[in-house]
Amino acid sequence: MRKSTLRPATVIGASAAIAAAALTALPAAHAAAPQAAPAAPDPSAVAARLAKQLGKRSAGAYLDRGKLVVTVSDAAGARQVRAAGATPRTVARDGADLAKVTAAIDKGVKSSGTAWAVDPATDQVVLSYDSTVTGKKLTALRAVAAKQGKAVRVERVAGRFAPLIAGGQAIYTGGARCSLGFNVRSGTTYYFLTAGHCTNIGATWYADSSGSTVLGTRAGTSFPGNDYGIVRYTNTSITKTGGVYTYPGTQDITSAADPVVGQTVRRSGSTTGVHSGTVTALNQTVRYSEGTVYGLIRTTVCAEPGDSGGSLYNGTTAYGLTSGGNGNCSSGGTTFFQPVTEALAAYGVSVY
Repeated sequence: MRKSTLRPATVIGASAAIAAAALTALPAAHAAAPQAAPAAPDPSAVAARLAKQLGKRSAGAYLDRGKLVVTVSDAAGARQVRAAGATPRTVARDGADLAKVTAAIDKGVKSSGTAWAVDPATDQVVLSYDSTVTGKKLTALRAVAAKQGKAVRVERVAGRFAPLIAGGQAIYTGGARCSLGFNVRSGTTYYFLTAGHCTNIGATWYADSSGSTVLGTRAGTSFPGNDYGIVRYTNTSITKTGGVYTYPGTQDITSAADPVVGQTVRRSGSTTGVHSGTVTALNQTVRYSEGTVYGLIRTTVCAEPGDSGGSLYNGTTAYGLTSGGNGNCSSGGTTFFQPVTEALAAYGVSVY
């Protein structure tokens, strides 16, 4: 495997099992108890429902100071958004327009070290490039972007986009080290999810670098294109908790969903512990030198070697598996995550 300064993220996510191995008022005398206010609807659930209803008439949704804003291209769409309790924002370019722009970038930009996704807040496609894109490659990239006019915003990021491979405490195979993301199950059969660039490396996975404690055997892997893999537990003596390790303690995970742009999320990693950040894009395309991955979550959460394959979450909801990025937790950076909902659907498993 190609070495890089950013190696696979090893996030222990549900791996506490590995680390811990077990791991009208009434008379006053009869006054009714005050009723609890109804819980506010989950913005990610509202955004997902509106995305299905609006289709290409929307360029996406995002949170603005905690309020869900949904882009629309017509009055009918705006009425649907208001009816759902969100704020509509009419934009010049709808989802269909930006899909054409994205397709043109995908076809025209061939260099690795590049990434692009729709920014619903600005109604543009943001085309990013790293320090490896220079000279003729950069000229070609800017030419592709220029053809799309103001629909594309070009930005340079520090460092290099790369899958986060190798790293700290987690799961091991063939001399490589990655991290468990979430424990999952199908009926009474238990598995764990991690990054696909990790499961590509080896079939048998261990809890230690010496290889003395077998965890299980690879049951599926997908990278590039996607970045998820699944390992079936064969070791029945390990307690397989459904939580995320939070240094110290655990956070129970009970559901999985797709986040919203602007939402706060957390990442747990054995190298850098728990860090928070914001979702800045969905459906992100990244051209790593190792291959192109589509449909990722882009965030401002930092990550370093040893944080790869692991958990992106908030509260009890699972969002993603660490894929790659640039930067570190001293100066900051960008980290990409494979949506966990896609992996769950692909393998017919669920969090618990």
